[in-house]
Amino acid sequence: MSNIDEIMKLHLGGKMETTLKHPIETMEDLAKVYTPGVAKVCQAIAEDDSKAYEYTIKQNTVAIVSDGTAVLGLGDIGPKAAMPVMEGKAALFKRFANVNAVPICLDTKDTEEIIATIKAIAPSFGGINLEDIASPRCFEIERRLREELDITVFHDDQHGTAIVVLAGILNALKVVEKKIEDVKIVVNGCGAAGISISKMLLKAGAVNLIGVDRAGAINRLETYSQPHWTEFANISNPNLEKGTLSDCIKGADIFIGVSAPNVLTVEDVKQMAQDPIVFAMANPVPEIDPALAAPYVKIMATGRSDFPNQINNVLCFPGIFRAALDCGASDINDEMKLAAAQAIASAVSDEKRNAEYIIPNAFDPNVVDYIRKAVIEAAVRTGVAKVDPITKI
Repeated sequence: MSNIDEIMKLHLGGKMETTLKHPIETMEDLAKVYTPGVAKVCQAIAEDDSKAYEYTIKQNTVAIVSDGTAVLGLGDIGPKAAMPVMEGKAALFKRFANVNAVPICLDTKDTEEIIATIKAIAPSFGGINLEDIASPRCFEIERRLREELDITVFHDDQHGTAIVVLAGILNALKVVEKKIEDVKIVVNGCGAAGISISKMLLKAGAVNLIGVDRAGAINRLETYSQPHWTEFANISNPNLEKGTLSDCIKGADIFIGVSAPNVLTVEDVKQMAQDPIVFAMANPVPEIDPALAAPYVKIMATGRSDFPNQINNVLCFPGIFRAALDCGASDINDEMKLAAAQAIASAVSDEKRNAEYIIPNAFDPNVVDYIRKAVIEAAVRTGVAKVDPITKI
């Protein structure tokens, strides 16, 4: 049987099913879990709706919501075709952090309709994971939902990617013995992921960061029709560099690609600073072939599992939602994201860290625990946690 046949067989009937926490074997069991016994629980929640966290699945359940417009490297494939990805994400939530997740694909691309639908279903969930929604619509959807809901809302394509990239960069910089505030960083691809990565790096201390898109280097001297580019221009590119990727890459210490295959050439890499760091994360074909880059690059990372240093969001989203649910966080703020990145980076010990090991394996059993502790502490410190399960306050 070919690998493709095995993949299709694994997906037959989907990758998920519901199970029971308690057996229902007798009429007494039935009367407890359903009528008449369940009425007592309903009345308790009606009197104090915060008890929904205590007596329903809300306590440990998130919705994974997509409109199917920006799925993996496949693009706008629609809600039905997006479901296998959302199911897969739900499976990873359960496998790595024991978080229940429900995949929900919406048959609409209307921003207001998506926001209204998510708000309408929110009472059933402790958090909302936005997934594979095209830019720039995703920015407005997340912003509005964060403002208008009292539960965690997290767009993983933006922030999960940014957190894992920052974790990798923190360790890569230790390997090459450089400081984040001293290096030149070029981010190629200024969509949702690229801008979020850039903002995270700037929050972590980066100064000389330049975003490059098909239109060239983003800088504040230009006028852009996209509001998110205008905002980004005002916080990046301090030296007002112009031109193409090949122009801006000269002297860069770090290249981060969330763009398209084969846009970074060997000649570009040769123009970078000593001991260059290249994160080429376009999938499935990266911005430069790692084999071509190898002679000229000190540290190489991709989004693929068949090369060292895979930048994989699964390192982030299970742990960060585990933390948010456990402390009843109303938001995942910048301090919590930075804490998550530092926690992921810390899972690679000083003794084991090297050019081919700057990011932990997805199956590292410590990652979720490290993230949970660090993110809860940040949530408590910044006042967005309802409870502190670590100190039991």
